[in-house]
Amino acid sequence: MSTSTLEQSRLALALRRSPIPALRKLTVEESETIVTIQGQVTSYYLKQLAQETLLPLLEGRQLLNRVQVVTAVATPNT
Repeated sequence: MSTSTLEQSRLALALRRSPIPALRKLTVEESETIVTIQGQVTSYYLKQLAQETLLPLLEGRQLLNRVQVVTAVATPNT
């Protein structure tokens, strides 16, 4: 599998063009049969949005959603 650049992949471009900043930070890896999305978001809703953004573009390939849902880390005011 190779990590896609914007020039290589309509899938990566679809995420990069998202109006949602968190989706623009995700990465896409592709093979002939599998597309994998990876990265971190702060809700299951955003994870699902990333998946739904790519589903129409899979062209028969399987989607593996490895996006992690994490809580935002609070930074102390000093």
